[in-house]
Amino acid sequence: MVRSEIRGFAVGAGCEHLRVRTDEHVAPPAPATRSWLPQWGLLAVLWGSSFLFMKVALQTLVPLQIAFGRVALGALFLLAVTALGRMRLPTDRRTWLDVGVVAVFQHTIPFTLFAWGETRISSVLAGIWNATTPLFAVLFGLAILPWEKVGRDKLIGLAVGFFGVLVVLGFWNVSAGGDVLGSLACVGATACYGIAVPYTRRRLTPRGLPVVPVITAQLLSASVQLGIVTLLFTSAPTSWPFNVTASMLGLGILGTGLAFILNYRIVRDAGTLAATSVTYVIPIVSTVLGVLVLGETLTWNEPVGAVIVLAGVALVQGMAHLNVRRSRAPA
Repeated sequence: MVRSEIRGFAVGAGCEHLRVRTDEHVAPPAPATRSWLPQWGLLAVLWGSSFLFMKVALQTLVPLQIAFGRVALGALFLLAVTALGRMRLPTDRRTWLDVGVVAVFQHTIPFTLFAWGETRISSVLAGIWNATTPLFAVLFGLAILPWEKVGRDKLIGLAVGFFGVLVVLGFWNVSAGGDVLGSLACVGATACYGIAVPYTRRRLTPRGLPVVPVITAQLLSASVQLGIVTLLFTSAPTSWPFNVTASMLGLGILGTGLAFILNYRIVRDAGTLAATSVTYVIPIVSTVLGVLVLGETLTWNEPVGAVIVLAGVALVQGMAHLNVRRSRAPA
């Protein structure tokens, strides 16, 4: 029997990473190699739908309320999972301090920025910006994880990816105003994810903590952070339409709580590469839902820039390689 131990993780909305260590390298039986595909597809749909849920919730809620409701509902769901699985939350102060820092950059700030960004841009464009998370993870990893090597493909991938960002922004037309501000808010959110990923790998991964309780602790910490700010700076909504309530339940329980469990299982069953490949599908899901359900429109540079960004992400994640042949002088 092969025993697997989850040794570390780095969580990001639309780009989650876990490292699985096995005591023996034994290939799984053939049926098991495909058992994760339905969960992979469901995960892509849940994370891709999050941008639709936020857009609908903005009809009556402000961004801070959406961010708080999302983490609070996700925390309640994962608390139930933790209790049913008889798992324990972290108990030492040091871990909770690191969990609190991760919560700031993984949930509190980016969830608020994404919700605010969608007050100015479409859910389609917000979903496209989410795909830039791996680029920022590598960029900030250079400072937080200086011992990790960054090869030629990753550096080229960073350059390609950020050129795609400029194309999506439409850098040749600076008169967009509000669109640029909304896009920059979403880029700021993914930059926060990029800080959380290497910080988690440096501070939490080496401790070998169980994944689900630590993610639960992150959401609890973010709930406290956002709960205080929301109480101080917002007033209670005057109405709760059914579509807004349903969107918040979908965003919190499904897109935040259940999504983490699915990602955990995919990494366990198929590996990190399969789990991170969901990054390429999230913009497709958000685009389809935004166009068909919300009637949003696309400009030509958004899908073109998204393709360029994803090409850069493929190079950064090692899913694509540049084969450059070097000529040799004759002996």
